[in-house]
Amino acid sequence: MNNSAEILPFSNDLKDHFKEINLPWVEGLFSVEAIDQAQFDDPESVIIDKGGAIIFAKVQDKIVGTVALAKADDATFEMIKMGVKPEAQGLGIGRVLGEAIIQKAKDMGGKKLVLYSNSKLGPALNLYEKLGFHRVIPEEGKYCRCDVKMEMELV
Repeated sequence: MNNSAEILPFSNDLKDHFKEINLPWVEGLFSVEAIDQAQFDDPESVIIDKGGAIIFAKVQDKIVGTVALAKADDATFEMIKMGVKPEAQGLGIGRVLGEAIIQKAKDMGGKKLVLYSNSKLGPALNLYEKLGFHRVIPEEGKYCRCDVKMEMELV
């Protein structure tokens, strides 16, 4: 599989890929929380209609990855639900998605980008650091499974 990924914006015909790519890793490593289920069931109203965005990575006519932005406040976005299909992992798709969603956050007027993760997701945490995120102390209760918070200034 060639790793030259095309980045596509959210559209109704791509909506199901958001759940299809993310649900397996969330279920496989953690448990699906109420916020996950809401995002999977209706990403348009839960993410996009509230000022966020979802993008997809396409390689050779296949959707192989996705990531989203949830609007936290007027200046802050949260990067959520980054996933790459197992057959496309190791090809740099995550980096392409990360770079594209950072640019999208800037284009949408964001001043800060945050993400929440888990310490057992070593490769993902390494990618986030390469993209420019740095660790900060997470607040209590944001997500049950998250013990890592990272952020970056976008200005």
